Amino acid sequence: MDEQQIPTSESPFVPKNGRARPRTIAILLAAGIPLILFLAVYTYYFSAPHTGVKLTTFVVQPSVHATDTASIIHSLKEKGLIQNERGSSIALAVMHTSINPGGYELSGSMNAFQVARVFARGPSLKWAVIPEGLRKEEIAEILAKTLGWNKETQDEWIMKDTAPDPDHSEGVYFPDTYLIPIDDTPADVATRLRAKFEETFAPYAKEAAAQNIKWTTVLKLASIVEREAAGAGDMPLVAGIFWNRLLSNMRLDVDATLQYAKGSEAAGWWPPITASDKAIDSPYNTYMHSGLPPGPISNPGIEAIAAVLHPAQTKCLYYLHDHAGEIHCSVTYDEHKANIEKYLK
Repeated sequence: MDEQQIPTSESPFVPKNGRARPRTIAILLAAGIPLILFLAVYTYYFSAPHTGVKLTTFVVQPSVHATDTASIIHSLKEKGLIQNERGSSIALAVMHTSINPGGYELSGSMNAFQVARVFARGPSLKWAVIPEGLRKEEIAEILAKTLGWNKETQDEWIMKDTAPDPDHSEGVYFPDTYLIPIDDTPADVATRLRAKFEETFAPYAKEAAAQNIKWTTVLKLASIVEREAAGAGDMPLVAGIFWNRLLSNMRLDVDATLQYAKGSEAAGWWPPITASDKAIDSPYNTYMHSGLPPGPISNPGIEAIAAVLHPAQTKCLYYLHDHAGEIHCSVTYDEHKANIEKYLK
């Protein structure tokens, strides 16, 4: 039988009377209390608020600045995605992380440092703001910058992904604010913008049909109104003037359609028009060709579309905007020349 070491009274842990010595208790307390305090503090400030919770998309609006961390953290707390606001703030600071607008995949089962790491990696969905009145080449530039496309992908989006057929090559990439997954393909993004157009335009398409107007006609004219009006306020008047010209078999004589024909990446997408440009041989030259151009020249917003369907009742055939952007219309060309002298010279 092997000999076993039998504790003696000299053992610091088991004295003769079987009671722990005060020095032993002190050692245990000295080691244990800080650990207990650390665990308590960590749990209170940094632990996950839940367990086994699925991922959810937490959205930071595009208007929120990266410095608005406190409001974002408060929203995280309200949604049950963090345990403690101060703890989350500390975790972000320790990891030198700022929070940018976009969508983030988070879960209530993540601790504060895991949440901070998600924000550090950047959003998995990014905001793309598409203003009214852009041509699709300009939209492609915004998307490329937002989603990190290279030039080849950008050009493919313009030439292939947004050209499924002539009626959907321009004008149907609806101006709006989009939250786009960064792993969407360019074709997916084109489909997303067209789907938004179809959803938004649907009631106007019905109204156009009731007025016996082709939806493509509405879109072509709306795209011109969008570029020619100084704002939503004068769109119905501009639309009314264009309808008057079309119904009078006048040429539209619109600079914006010439800009569309002349525009390029090198010269700018909406370059200034000179008198000689009116001789450009293009179906988009409405100084040379009667009627509407073969397609939209921009991607219009709802105000322009509504203006085409509900134009102002006017006898005017001519208009101009003064230096302050205010519109002045006239019935005759002589009146128009007088307005030029009065408001532009």
